[in-house]
Amino acid sequence: MTTDKDFETSAALDWDAEAATFDDEPDHGLRDPVVRRAWAARLRGWLPERAGDVLDLGCGTGSLSLLASERGHRVTGVDLSAPMVALARAKTAGRDAVFLVGDAAAPPVGEERFDAVLVRHVLWTLPDPARVLRHWHGLLRPGGRLVLIEGVWGTASPVGIPADRLTGLLAPLVRDLRVERLSDDPALWGRAVEDERYAVVAVV
Repeated sequence: MTTDKDFETSAALDWDAEAATFDDEPDHGLRDPVVRRAWAARLRGWLPERAGDVLDLGCGTGSLSLLASERGHRVTGVDLSAPMVALARAKTAGRDAVFLVGDAAAPPVGEERFDAVLVRHVLWTLPDPARVLRHWHGLLRPGGRLVLIEGVWGTASPVGIPADRLTGLLAPLVRDLRVERLSDDPALWGRAVEDERYAVVAVV
């Protein structure tokens, strides 16, 4: 029988192997100034206007964490992969950001509460998204927000989570939510895309 711990270990090993080349993708490393500006502009609209505490789950090499910290936010990043976390720490050196190795579904942040929980392309990989969303909701201060960037990729055997399913899971937990379609903004991805990509911003 495969346990949650087995799943975590397997996932961590997979991402450990990807760490060295992860930032080669335009929307991962944000090395292209056009792509970087596009993500920075979106985060300005998604994250609280005033500086606050942001939890970046499945943070990878910390590219979005860096953008959030540049806006004055205090960032805590969590990723299963120790090599990813090491790269995130190097990328944000000197900024108000800390990074922890841990499970995005149950981040090791104790009783700490946040003004925003930011998660990109992680929820669809988790076995019980409804339970995970309830847990993430509990990590927010009153008036905080979930920023979930997700999509559905592939045509023959698509993977991901459709926007209508995600909003259906979130609706009972939040007082307001909106969906932004991201597929028609090639600047975010470094190229034109045809699959479903979107962000949900939900206020508790």
